[in-house]
Amino acid sequence: MYNEIKQVVKLDDGREIEISTGKLAKQASGSVVVKMGKTMLLATVVVADDAKEDVDFMPLSVEYKEKYAAVGRFPGGFNKREGRASDYEILVSRLVDRALRPLFPDDFHAEVFVNVMLISADKNDLPDALAGLAASAAMSVTDIPFNGPISEVRVARIDGNFVINPTAEDNKRADIDLIVAATIDNIMMVEGEMNEVSEKEMLEAIKFAHEAIKVQCQAQIELRKACGIEGFAEYCHENNDEDLRKKVWDETYDKAYAAAMTQTADKHERLRLFSEVKENFCAQYDEESLEEIQTLIDRYYHDVEKEAVRQMVLNEKVRLDGRKTNEIRPIWSEVDYLPAAHGSAIFTRGETQSLTTVTLGNKMDEQQIDGAMIAGYEALILHYNFPPFSTGDARPYRGVGRREVGHGNLAHRALAKVVPEKGENFPYTIRIVSDILESNGSSSMATVCAGCLALMDAGVPISKPVSGIAMGLIADPKTGKFAILSDILGDEDHLGDMDFKVCGTSDGITATQMDIKVDGLSYEVLEQALEQAKQGRSHILNEMSKTLAKPRPEYKEHAPRIETLAIPKNMIGAVIGPGGKIIQEIQALSNTVIGIEEKDDKGYVEISANNQTEMNIALSKIKAIIAVPELNEVYIGKVKGITTFGAFIEILPNHQGLLHISEIDWKRIKSVEEVLKEGQEIEVKLIDIDQKTGKFKLSRKALLPRPPKEERPEQKSEK
Repeated sequence: MYNEIKQVVKLDDGREIEISTGKLAKQASGSVVVKMGKTMLLATVVVADDAKEDVDFMPLSVEYKEKYAAVGRFPGGFNKREGRASDYEILVSRLVDRALRPLFPDDFHAEVFVNVMLISADKNDLPDALAGLAASAAMSVTDIPFNGPISEVRVARIDGNFVINPTAEDNKRADIDLIVAATIDNIMMVEGEMNEVSEKEMLEAIKFAHEAIKVQCQAQIELRKACGIEGFAEYCHENNDEDLRKKVWDETYDKAYAAAMTQTADKHERLRLFSEVKENFCAQYDEESLEEIQTLIDRYYHDVEKEAVRQMVLNEKVRLDGRKTNEIRPIWSEVDYLPAAHGSAIFTRGETQSLTTVTLGNKMDEQQIDGAMIAGYEALILHYNFPPFSTGDARPYRGVGRREVGHGNLAHRALAKVVPEKGENFPYTIRIVSDILESNGSSSMATVCAGCLALMDAGVPISKPVSGIAMGLIADPKTGKFAILSDILGDEDHLGDMDFKVCGTSDGITATQMDIKVDGLSYEVLEQALEQAKQGRSHILNEMSKTLAKPRPEYKEHAPRIETLAIPKNMIGAVIGPGGKIIQEIQALSNTVIGIEEKDDKGYVEISANNQTEMNIALSKIKAIIAVPELNEVYIGKVKGITTFGAFIEILPNHQGLLHISEIDWKRIKSVEEVLKEGQEIEVKLIDIDQKTGKFKLSRKALLPRPPKEERPEQKSEK
């Protein structure tokens, strides 16, 4: 038996979100089911009994998983079992993780596992907007120390109006599409894309989302009360020595502050200076004594270094590398660096560098997506790679992790808004690859800038250039001082209170990602950060324009030539032929790759060729197949059959007409065989189309010189 407890949240449009616990997965530390319409998510939380020894971070694991059975589908491929997480599942997991992680106490280090499963789904209700609510609700029905609850919602502007958790169909019309996470009091995380909107419009969307989140957080508080849960479990995951803590602070703070004040742009030199302060402190202990307290010294000195740098920025209004708070690091860029690539660019800002390539492909190169909720093909692909050597780390590269997927997705969103939609006017599949060669802050934004330059170098007709910038914040709640930092360093990201990435054109924002690590950030500060980001984006765009201001007018010589031809839907079969015979023959003859798809009640033939000559051969063959005979046009036809009264001539593929014996020549002939043979090619004119039967009447004599009247054959009456 079970005792199910429920809370219901009503949305403005009348839809309801139901949060229930006590029915499923009761051996987990906490579990809930969140339901909206037919979409249901099961979220569970399990916490380890205690923290592992010498762990000084929050070992949180968040997994979002979609069950194909939830939408009545089989997984694709040979193995009919859910496999490794898709990019979409990773992105949803990151959305939840980034909202939950800052809300655990700093000294809580027990492993926490959060699992969110999509167990039922209506494809019109997007589950990513409910995953954060489900995870937080599962936390709320436990006694795990957690400064929540939080919730996440999707806010979209559709036809000029803001909507919370819109349907998938309605969301296609949105010009603002954001996922916002927040507590009752504070915004925690924002991520999404926009159609070049203003900073003011984006803030309005965030505020609208926060009002809906407050209601969902209150429902979780009520659910917790209904479950009879009060307070949090006691824990002790850190053993501290307050005397040692005071000694570290007293003897190292001023020296760490002085190290920060050297304001060197070389991060390795900064690391050496800060490490030297700690090493000098440790030198007063013998090896045996130091071994016992090294972990504590590391922990306390980390806090010293963080506070020293923060106060230096707040007091001196300068940064670790000597820049002003709104100053951008030196930028240089180059295009066409790789002569064999279809498009390439290097973008370097300070100690962050991206080498990005663009490859143009055909229909066959599209990325197939086979997810439970999302299935289809993607014609714009962006891959982001972060090898260890980019930060000087001596370790092997084990492939792409969650961070790479998330950074690549942000850059993809930023650039997708300016890339032309694939179709007749732009037939290419695009793959953008950003390899980060150096990293010290905001490599995802370097990817946006390098990706934009590489697209223009490849000749892709983007609507406008796009740049991106990462903003930071240092705020002291005791004094009320704060500093907004443009183009943050890796160190500033680590020790700061906000990581805010903004991408856009000169006319507005196209994508954003924001993580806030401090309570009580006002909308006024956020507005100021957005305005400073706008100025930074403008500066970066200006620097990029010095290298390449607009797309090249032509594709590179070695880029494939692709053309898309729209054909009537009923002609698709004729182009393909029985068993694909016709299309295979055309590909072999022209050395091209041809793909056909049906879309919007039309057929689209995509031809990919190595040069224009091959393209012309394929085009002429296909145009001949789909051509419709026109009255009074002249055709070179082939004799397909001969009868006593005339010959049947194929004037176009799948189109034959009758050449009557009287239309073969001006002079009288006794039999068709006197003039024609099967397989012979002759020139004929289409002189009539029967309106009832659609049959074609052809003439050869109409193309021959008309003889003088006296040489014409006598016309005898049939009577």
